[in-house]
Amino acid sequence: MAKLKKPLSKKSGRGMFGRITVRHQGGRRKRKLRIIDFARTRRDIPARVEAIEYDPNRNADVALLCFENGDRCYIIASLGLKLGQKIIASEVAPIESGNALPLIKIPIGTQIHNIEIRPGKGGQIVRGAGSVAVIHGREKEYISVKLPSGEIKRFKPGCYATIGQVGKADIRSERIGKAGRKRRMGVRPTVRGTAQHPGSHPHGGGEGRSGVGMKYPKTPYGKPAVGKTRKKKKYSDKLIIKKRKPGKHSH
Repeated sequence: MAKLKKPLSKKSGRGMFGRITVRHQGGRRKRKLRIIDFARTRRDIPARVEAIEYDPNRNADVALLCFENGDRCYIIASLGLKLGQKIIASEVAPIESGNALPLIKIPIGTQIHNIEIRPGKGGQIVRGAGSVAVIHGREKEYISVKLPSGEIKRFKPGCYATIGQVGKADIRSERIGKAGRKRRMGVRPTVRGTAQHPGSHPHGGGEGRSGVGMKYPKTPYGKPAVGKTRKKKKYSDKLIIKKRKPGKHSH
């Protein structure tokens, strides 16, 4: 049986040269990485939910499955999943929370999560706590799915998805409580650009309180921080039926 956990080294937001490439990271507690089977590779084998555990690497809980052949693996725990419940990944699985099926086998209007973008690659989207997508319709070659962002996108019929909503839906309203807990989670303090000196942020500098001082705000690296940041020509544009909700700065 493969190991379910492995050591996870600290990166602290630093790249291969030891320089900070992602800001506001570092100082977290030691963790182990839970190996999660996003692809639900053990097909047509019933499994029992042995435990629902906290995972320090994500905001959703994970469920430990025990299969009939003795194998064990972790999956993302869906809402309403209970200890001892039987679940399965199969083309003929019933439409019940925790079961995984190809999109072509899931009825329109069903709530899903952990969706594959390419068949067999494993679920890559709709995996955060409380996230849910809905089967929107069927076409000749594609299944359309409404994502949490409001975007309606086409997927290949053979892509697997898990039935139900991701659990721990009330995580958004949870209070962190104190700054120290955030530090132990690996999140360092974030400071406004106007409060910094001009060497560390384009908004910095000026005597006393001053605004941004430019027509449009910028990122710490000098790029425009408003408007559309998505590529104008992206390979997946042809799969989008309806674009996501526009942000407050979109024009």
